[in-house]
Amino acid sequence: MNFDCQSCGACCAVFRVSFYWSETTLHPAGTVPQELVTPISPHHVAMKGTLQTPVRCVALCGEVGDAVSCAIYPSRSSTCREVQAGDERCLRARELAGLQLPA
Repeated sequence: MNFDCQSCGACCAVFRVSFYWSETTLHPAGTVPQELVTPISPHHVAMKGTLQTPVRCVALCGEVGDAVSCAIYPSRSSTCREVQAGDERCLRARELAGLQLPA
């Protein structure tokens, strides 16, 4: 099965996306826009939209399972970069979102 993130988006619609605050633009080397995150501890933030139910990252554009994109793709967090198409987290996200899994 070919896993195309731009026709899926499940990971952005089922998982909390949290990471160290230093990845935000509050830090000189940070890239994630600070206005798109919510503090969750003294050292961590989460993408807005991923702390609620239903989950939907504020940077996710489009319709899950059809055509999606990330509004901050080049600036996305390490948490987002770690998920790889077809890996265990990807498959779990697809399952939770009700999308097709490989046979």
